[in-house]
Amino acid sequence: MQYQLLVENRNPNSFVASVIGVPDCVAEGSTEEQAIGLVKAALRERLASGKVVTIEVEGKLNGENPLLKHAGRFKDDPTFDDFLAEIEKYRRELDAEEPDE
Repeated sequence: MQYQLLVENRNPNSFVASVIGVPDCVAEGSTEEQAIGLVKAALRERLASGKVVTIEVEGKLNGENPLLKHAGRFKDDPTFDDFLAEIEKYRRELDAEEPDE
C-alpha cells in the first residue's frame, strides 16, 4: 500500500513526518530521512496490530447525485483527449520515478 506523508522542517535539526489520513501516526527525527523512517516503522506497527476492512453501505442518496450534473461536460471539447493523454503521461513519469520497495 502507498501512503502520503507530510514532512515538516520545524527547525534546522528537527523534522516531523505525519501520515496523511492517519492523524495519530507521527514521528520526529533530526533529519528528514530519519523522520520518514520512523513514521514508516510506526505505520507498519499500527497496520500489524489491525486490519483494513472495506464495507458497503446500502441506501440511496438524498436527492440527485451531485456528480451527475457534471457527466458529459467535456463531450464537445476537442482538446479533452489531449488533456487525458497528458495526465496519463505525467502519471507514467511519476510511476517511473518511484523507487521499488
